[in-house]
Amino acid sequence: MQGRIAFQGELGAYSHQACQQSRPDMEAVPSTTFEDVVEKVSNGEVDLGMLAVENSTYGRVADVHSLLPKSGLHIVDEAFVRVHVNLLGVKGARLEDIAEAHGHVVILPQCAGFLRAHNIRGKVSSDNARAAREVAESGDKTKAALASELAASIYGLDVIASQIEDQANNTTRFLVMSRKPDRARRGTGKMITTFTFRVRNIPAALYKAMGGFATNGVNMTKLESYMVGGSFTATEFYADIEGHPDDANVTLALEELRYFTTESNILGVYPADRERG
Repeated sequence: MQGRIAFQGELGAYSHQACQQSRPDMEAVPSTTFEDVVEKVSNGEVDLGMLAVENSTYGRVADVHSLLPKSGLHIVDEAFVRVHVNLLGVKGARLEDIAEAHGHVVILPQCAGFLRAHNIRGKVSSDNARAAREVAESGDKTKAALASELAASIYGLDVIASQIEDQANNTTRFLVMSRKPDRARRGTGKMITTFTFRVRNIPAALYKAMGGFATNGVNMTKLESYMVGGSFTATEFYADIEGHPDDANVTLALEELRYFTTESNILGVYPADRERG
């Protein structure tokens, strides 16, 4: 094992799968909450943290997006995990036995069509892998978990129905977090720069701030806004762009951004995962 990486959830969670896929040589360390992951990285208990940030069906994971800017950590990598949702039951259970399926609030909408079609009630759990463990411990054939095949193997459950997600391209994006930034160019593909900013209180400030990326040919792949401190008048923006801060066009775009903002902060510079496309 080369180091330790923390993830939110119990063993068998999709975040655990992301750790195995992205950092197979590292020991995966389960954590109860996203905040726990950040704390373990911050205090040196682990070397890296794996955080889910968005799902192609459900959308963004709001807790993580609000946590990142104030975490003090740095994004050093991203990973895309194809999320296959499986209906897991105790040994001998059949599909017609299942009355309720337990899963995280994020995963329930991803297979809502299947659950409706089979008259199965969705039940919210704090974690998909925990749901799998609790179903295994219950021994109840009417209960199932919505989780990975990894969870099925860890907790000794049967895969009653596999790949029941409603969208064929159901994918979750994860970010790998570190105490130290790494802005070195890695690999031969695209680099991604992630940053946050707040615009000045002037007319068309956001339009003007974004103008530098358009005129300098910088592709912005994500732009999202968040209220700051519960105020409707204070907004922070979160953005991903293709390129490295040292690229001439990115340097110019970021300089123009700073002219129209009160603050800006680079959260990470990292290679684009091959699944990004």
